[in-house]
Amino acid sequence: MNKDLAIEIRELSKSYDSVKALDKVTFDVRRGEIFGLIGPDGAGKTTLFKILVTLLNADEGSAQIDGLDVAKDYKEIRTRVGYMPGKFSLYPDLTIEENMEFFASLFGVTVEQNYDIVAPIYSQIEKYKKRRAGRLSGGMKQKLALSCALIHKPSVLFLDEPTTGVDAVSRSEFWDMLFNLKEQGLSILVSTPYMDEASRCDRIALINNGHVLDIDTPQNMVDNYDLQLFGVKSNNMYELLKILRNDSGIANCYTAGEYHHVVAGSGFDAAALNQRLAANGLSNIDIKTIVPDIEDVFIKLLSNEQQ
Repeated sequence: MNKDLAIEIRELSKSYDSVKALDKVTFDVRRGEIFGLIGPDGAGKTTLFKILVTLLNADEGSAQIDGLDVAKDYKEIRTRVGYMPGKFSLYPDLTIEENMEFFASLFGVTVEQNYDIVAPIYSQIEKYKKRRAGRLSGGMKQKLALSCALIHKPSVLFLDEPTTGVDAVSRSEFWDMLFNLKEQGLSILVSTPYMDEASRCDRIALINNGHVLDIDTPQNMVDNYDLQLFGVKSNNMYELLKILRNDSGIANCYTAGEYHHVVAGSGFDAAALNQRLAANGLSNIDIKTIVPDIEDVFIKLLSNEQQ
């Protein structure tokens, strides 16, 4: 047992019939850090969470929470972890107050006893405590679910895509709440399909098709990106994408917001590309060097994997 680690995962695998949901996943989460599990839908994030919170058994490998084995010590682990699943799972016919009291009672505590840990979050919705949970906005549901996951003072918090389906302001507020919880010493494992949220984690694991592609700090991943990356746009972005994908000087091309991102191949020449695009009838052409982000790193790793 390593006292500096909140979560230890070794060679964890899980299959559903012929589908390999997790393939020998290995990583650690340190105490007091926010660790992000970043990947698209179907990457295996939810399966991993269910194993770690003792709702599902792995086929192979091992995992420990606070030094306790998730298979052997599941009863003790359930008292130590807080879990917020991706889908809103509270009782819609109960009020905010009733949901809080119910989840507190499951762990033999009261809302009053542990109010201090949920106060920064719960106080934002407490004035609506008589409102049924099913009638709450997405952001309010999010705050209620997080309050219920924290009411028994867990040492490790699991958040499975907690910001999916909520507005940008609520997403930002939620991450501010996570930083406050981290400062209180809570260890947090959070999954998300949003690449922009990756930069807000201390460390991240990029996961796809059940196995981990890379683990590092977000900044290190970006710093280690070793390809030439350009942003290209024009008056007709759809036609531009088709042309770029058939250009011999381009190794890869994909849509990324206002610009298409272009990975330069051997012999890439931006001026020559500009001329070719203009010759194809495009105008307002802009080609510039850009700094990669986590999404660019992820796409590079996927491309390497497919080669």
